[in-house]
Amino acid sequence: MPPSTIGGINLLPEAEKRALYSRYIPKPLIEKYNLPPLDSGPGRDLLQFRFANGSTDVEMRLYHQMDFPDPILYAHLTDTMNGQIHVLLYILNDPDSPRFDVDKMPDGSTTKFGTLQRNVAAEKMSLAAGLAPGQVRRGLRLLGPAIQAFETFVTELGHDLYFVEPLYYHNAVIFERYGFAYQMGRRLMERIHLGFQPGGELLTKLDGSNEFRQAEAALKIRKRSWAIHDGLLGEPFTNVTMYKRIGKDAGINTTPDCEW
Repeated sequence: MPPSTIGGINLLPEAEKRALYSRYIPKPLIEKYNLPPLDSGPGRDLLQFRFANGSTDVEMRLYHQMDFPDPILYAHLTDTMNGQIHVLLYILNDPDSPRFDVDKMPDGSTTKFGTLQRNVAAEKMSLAAGLAPGQVRRGLRLLGPAIQAFETFVTELGHDLYFVEPLYYHNAVIFERYGFAYQMGRRLMERIHLGFQPGGELLTKLDGSNEFRQAEAALKIRKRSWAIHDGLLGEPFTNVTMYKRIGKDAGINTTPDCEW
């Protein structure tokens, strides 16, 4: 039996750790880029980990070719206090799409995807190109297969649920649509939706004062997310944690009649 926690996996020899963590890479991603075996040779260099012995978290970066600046898959996992799996960040990048430097300032310092500081010029270009907050490139539209692969991985570790941390408003909405429920934050999501309705406090703040605060954002999830990222709430979008029970759809929709 494999260990049931990230901390337990990290105590294994490196080859075993790599083999276990590789299981949550969606096969369509490997097939799309015709990746070689990831356990040896060139493939080993394409799949990079940070999983120190004794730590309770792991970072994975999977590249489609060496020396490319961004991975096609980035994942950061950790253990909860009671040993459940918690996804802190999960990113799928389309390497063939344009890059927008929302993750770094002109001097090269990190923005932590806009949560620490903001490269507003890059964000404006990203918004105009149809991306959502935090995206440096267009996504790969493989979240469905990615969730299926991850749930298989979680099941093999002996769990029937796992947790995710939506970094932005639109992430939470997307997770809802894949069957996730809220451990905390549902009232905030419902309050945000209400705020964008006629007479709502957020609707009045869509005053057209900049590109992120256009009136049309009230009915568009992506543009709502940009407005919230721009400070529309008066506070950061935080304290939202979601969970997914394997094989079950929670059926939650906090954004009825709202398009992407």
